[in-house]
Amino acid sequence: MKPTPLHPAEALLLAKVSESVVERASRIRLMIFDVDGILTDGRLLYGEQGEVIKQFHVLDGHGLKMLDTSGIGVAIITARDGPIVAWRAAELGIKHVKQGVRDKARALSDLAKELGLPHEAVGYMGDDVIDLSAMQLAGLAVTVPNAPPYIAQGAHWTTTREGGQGAARECCDLILAAQHKLSSFLLGSTVGVGVIQ
Repeated sequence: MKPTPLHPAEALLLAKVSESVVERASRIRLMIFDVDGILTDGRLLYGEQGEVIKQFHVLDGHGLKMLDTSGIGVAIITARDGPIVAWRAAELGIKHVKQGVRDKARALSDLAKELGLPHEAVGYMGDDVIDLSAMQLAGLAVTVPNAPPYIAQGAHWTTTREGGQGAARECCDLILAAQHKLSSFLLGSTVGVGVIQ
């Protein structure tokens, strides 16, 4: 049986990625994202009452929804704790959210076990020292270009966009393209992605 041909947009995207990374991305059933520096640009803005303000990008939100719609689980594991992440996760329909986590490798392993997934089916996207242990366990470890060089060395792939500027969307697109699922969005045949980004 012949493999399904890639959509031209999938082929274009995957042509820029090594075969080993594409192979890793093709096995992902759960993608875990850090927040600060990945889903945001890493800056923390404080209001007069001490409240923390974070800025999220709609491209990333839509990418996370596309993964979920395609049957690929999405999770958030972050060291910080606060209501903003919970609100954003609820808005996007993300069920697996772990905040205040210092041991991210253990959190990844616990979540993989809970969902009955081997580590090679779990991806992790992070940008700092606290993420490294989880990246080392993940089947696909992704980081951003503004991460420290020793973090990039621990990643299988580095996005071209920076954190909070569509980097997570780039990761989502890679996984979807590697699994021949991006084309369904490009052809307009997938419904239910939702309007919240």
